[in-house]
Formats: sequence, structure tokens, C-alpha cells
Amino acid sequence: MMRKNRTDPINKSACSDVENFPVIADSCQPPKVGFVSLGCPKALVDSEQILTKLRAEGYLISPSYEGADLVVVNTCGFIDAAVEESLDAIGEALAENGKVIVTGCLGARKEIIHEAHPQVLAITGPHAADEVLQHVHAHLPQPHNPFTSLVPLQGIKLTPQHFAYLKISEGCNHSCTFCIIPSMRGPLVSRPVGDVLQEARNLAESGVRELLVISQDTSAYGVDLKYRTGFYEGRPVKTRLKELCAVLAEFGIWVRLHYVYPYPGVDDLLPLMAEGKILPYLDVPFQHASPRVLKAMKRPASAENNLERIKAWRTICPDITLRSTFIAGFPGETESEFEELLAFIEEARLDRVGCFAYSPVDGATANGLAGAVPDEVREERRRRLMDIQEDISAERLAAKIGREIKVLVDEVDEEGTIARSSADAPEIDGLVFINSYFNAKPGDFLSVKVIDADEHDLYAELVNT
Repeated sequence: MMRKNRTDPINKSACSDVENFPVIADSCQPPKVGFVSLGCPKALVDSEQILTKLRAEGYLISPSYEGADLVVVNTCGFIDAAVEESLDAIGEALAENGKVIVTGCLGARKEIIHEAHPQVLAITGPHAADEVLQHVHAHLPQPHNPFTSLVPLQGIKLTPQHFAYLKISEGCNHSCTFCIIPSMRGPLVSRPVGDVLQEARNLAESGVRELLVISQDTSAYGVDLKYRTGFYEGRPVKTRLKELCAVLAEFGIWVRLHYVYPYPGVDDLLPLMAEGKILPYLDVPFQHASPRVLKAMKRPASAENNLERIKAWRTICPDITLRSTFIAGFPGETESEFEELLAFIEEARLDRVGCFAYSPVDGATANGLAGAVPDEVREERRRRLMDIQEDISAERLAAKIGREIKVLVDEVDEEGTIARSSADAPEIDGLVFINSYFNAKPGDFLSVKVIDADEHDLYAELVNT
């Protein structure tokens, strides 16, 4: 029952995603800005904030390079492949349009951009919406002062209408040796809890059915503010993930948590999941299982603690879905240490796993570690891990055959309805296919019965209600 053509990922390039934005009725055509958004969901939120400010000031958003007076490219610079993709995108925008402003994570390394593309108009670092607007003003006169009626209350979104990312903090206090994000985005800065909750409410009232809570380290939310008490609609709420999630649960929509470090405080979230208040889903980047490798990575927690914590989580919430990412071939990783990681994978029985062959990142301290693992060995280890995980994923999905589950519709195509369950985050996890059912639309919740599964996806039929 495998469907051959799976839907393409959303938001690879934002130039084609903004063509349905509202147009201002005006006798004089306002200037148009093209926009390309690359990178992770945190960068996507930055893009949404910039677009919202542009529309509030009366700029139009062009769906093509040709129709734009200038183009903003929001870049990623986390790994070498992302740097190359960003530089290629800048080059394409310059070739197609000629006037380009660069922002985002790669913008924190201006010399790389200047060397490849000296003709760009301006460069900013990440989460610099106001600075981007200043550069836009310098090259395209501001149509008028902002009026909130020009944009919807929830702002401009690059995601489909039925789900949205909710960024609760910026930056990170960790110093993982393979990562340069803190040097790009700075230390942890938590958003005021009242602001986060108001944004979430605006999104829910606009028709969003699923909120994906993100940050660089979601479980650290509020640490920098010492969990200060804030206010939402006159009621006190602590700036802490548990209290934030408890209020988000009141909006009656799916709430999904990403990038959650395995701190003991995460245990407090499990009752909310077991009670159905937030989705029973955790995206926890374990990265490895060998104590020595984790220490070399400067990652928190040990593999033994993580295995015990996973068991405790499943005791409290048996239906919890656990997603994680791992790095194979980290500098100095021995074959026996990699075998420790494989043993962890076998015992943990995680639902969703991504594994990356270690890639040196310019500026990361891990580059100076001894014992570089050859490229072919890194890739071979990555494949071995994913082969094992594929069997585990297939087994865990097969166990759902015969169960009735709730799904959120993403799309209806010529074959039927494409949806996601509580176990499936958009773009990174699997899908639920309801073949030959067409009486649905994106954002609908459906009750279905699982009738088949493979290593990635479920196949279901509608439950007659």
C-alpha cells in the first residue's frame, strides 16, 4: 500500500510561499520585497517576524524574483552543507534580481558572504528583524507608518494555516563542541511568558490547530529569568515550560514540544501528556550514548540516566512518542563506543530517529579534537545505525495496526487524504494516508483506524462516527 509520491517538504524557499498574501489597494503600487527563507524552524519564525513587519509598513511581498524590487535571503550556517546552500541561494537571488539583503545565521560570519558575494546590499546576523527593516528602508522608501489593520493579528506565517511554530526563547547556554549556534544566536534569552501566550492565543483564534513549540533549548525556558512570574490576561504564570504548557493546553489545540534536553524537570511534563492536555511527543536530541563521547561533545546527562528516564516516561505515559537525533563518527569515536550507541538504540526503542555522519563546522571546537574518523567510516556507521532503527520504527508502527487514532489533515490529493497523527511532526516524521477519502480539508481532525504500516508511514480508513 506504499504511495510512491510523498508530498514535498514545505517552505524550502519562501519566494513561492507568499504568493497568496493580501495585496494593498492603492493607486500607487507599493514597493515589493522578495523573500527566501532557509534553515530550521527557528529561522522560519525569524522570517515570519520580518515579513510581518514589512507588511505592517505597507510593502508587498513578491512571489518571484522578477517582480521584486529587492530580495531578502534568510540564511542558515550550521553545517558546511547549509553554508553552501545559503551561498547558492544568495547567488541565485543576485543573478535573478540583483538587489539582495542577507540575514540569518550565516550573516554572523559576514566575511564568508562578502568573499563569495561582495555585491550584496547589506548583511545582518540572526533574529535581527529591525536591522533588516532599516536596510530595506535604505533601498526602498517605506510606504507609510505601520497600521495593525494591514496584517492579520497572528502576523505573516510561512507555514500552512493549520499549524504554526511558536518560538519561546532565543540563543543557548550550552557549549556543545560540535555546534556554533551560541556564537551566532547568543546566550539563552527567554521571551516573556505573557507575550508567548498572547501570540499562541492569536494563532489559535486565527485557525491554527497545532502549535509546535521550539527554541534552541526548549526545556531551559525561563532559566535566564530565574522562572520569574509573568502575567497573562491578569493571571500570574511562571516563566517555566511546565506552566507555559499548562496554559497552552487551555486553547484546545495540539501542542507539540521540540528540542527538549533530557533534564529532570522534563518529567513534570509527562502528566500533562498522560492526561491528553498536550501531545504525548518529545523531540529529545540525545546525540550519543557513550559517556566519553558525550563528555567530548559537552552534552548533558549520561546514557544510563537517559535509558532510565525513557522507562519512567513510558511508565507515566505509555503512548508517548520519542524522537531523537544522533551523530555517528564524532572525532575520537572508537568502534566499541559506536557499538555502545547501537546498544542504546536497541534498548531505547525510540519511535523516530535521525542520524548524521559527523561534519566539521567552521569555528566549532570539536574540529581540534584528536582522532578524526575517516569520511567513509562515518557514513558506514550512520548507515548501520539507520538500518537498525528502520527495523525498530517498522515494528513500532506495525503495533498500531488495528488501533483507532486521531489525525490532523495536511492535504487532500488525487489519491485521498494525507494526515498526521500525534506521533508525527510536520516535515520530519511520517504520514497517515487515508486512500480514496476526499471529504476533508487541511486542518480537519479525523478519527481513523490503522489498517497497514511500513517503516515510515501508516495507512488508515475513516471510522464511522
